[in-house]
Amino acid sequence: MLDLAVKSRTCFTQTVSAPELPLSAPLNVGFDYTRSVGPVLGRFVNALRERRVEGVRGSDGRVHVPPLEYDPVTAEALSEFVPVASEGEIVSWSWIAEPVDGQPLSRPFAWALVKLDGADTSILHAVDAGDPSKVHTGQRVRIRWAEETVGHIRDIAYFVPADGPDTEPTEAPPPAAKREDDAPVSVVITPIHLRYQHSASPEESRYLRGLAEGKLIGQRCPSCEKVYIPPRGACPTDGVPTTDEVELPDTGIVTTFCIVNVPFLGQKIKPPYVAAYILLDGADIAFLHLVLGCDAADVRMGMRVRAAWRPRDEWWTSLENIGHFEPTGEPDAPYESFAHHL
Repeated sequence: MLDLAVKSRTCFTQTVSAPELPLSAPLNVGFDYTRSVGPVLGRFVNALRERRVEGVRGSDGRVHVPPLEYDPVTAEALSEFVPVASEGEIVSWSWIAEPVDGQPLSRPFAWALVKLDGADTSILHAVDAGDPSKVHTGQRVRIRWAEETVGHIRDIAYFVPADGPDTEPTEAPPPAAKREDDAPVSVVITPIHLRYQHSASPEESRYLRGLAEGKLIGQRCPSCEKVYIPPRGACPTDGVPTTDEVELPDTGIVTTFCIVNVPFLGQKIKPPYVAAYILLDGADIAFLHLVLGCDAADVRMGMRVRAAWRPRDEWWTSLENIGHFEPTGEPDAPYESFAHHL
């Protein structure tokens, strides 16, 4: 697939032996969300690194934790920082019997709004109580700090009952942005992941199985006769099923494109390179892929291209079987021949 900031790879496999049943596979989409913290949140996370909690006072006298950058009453910038305690009480809570990856604890815990002593607003975090019967609104809790603090909200590993024993953190520490020793934290990294089971439609499944055989399978609308690839199962123009399958060639034209010049985290191809919409010969809708095999500056609308397939022993049920498209050397297609597809 394309080299995108959001990384995903799905290998579809049959869930049963019947070849024509839909394909299904786990899908994992994830990236590291990286942001600069600014003066207000920067002060907050740097205090956490020192195992302290600071809020900010608003124009109405309330102390906000976590701190707000702008006053919710006047919208003015806030700058009066106030230290608060590492102990407080639960305002409300919800029990998580089956934690998922990325949550503060892998064992059952409570999500809770905790109002720390000295604060007027609540912070959302995990409470490690062991059992829902041991959690209640108004309960006193205290911070269990992470073994290694880096300047991140997860420096608070979780909360524990104020009158209970400490429990040992079992989760990995949060990733830390690179910085000089003892330098203030200016950037925080938060991993974002979405994991679910994706089931392809029958039409998508036939398309994917075709790719595993080196074929590009689309579908034609019986009403307007437009050919869609990947197939959608129904024509978006006429709303009728697209039941007629069409095997398309692996040649086409560039309709529009973007030259990627900016490097980003996880990038697999060194810039500059081109991401383009490719309109296969005989198709009526373009799809996004890479155009390589020439200088990025030489790519243009109307350029004739051909699929560069990976070695056959690397084929699977994925458009990744085509590593990229490259110029054929043929004359460009005239603009009017594809303008209505833009």
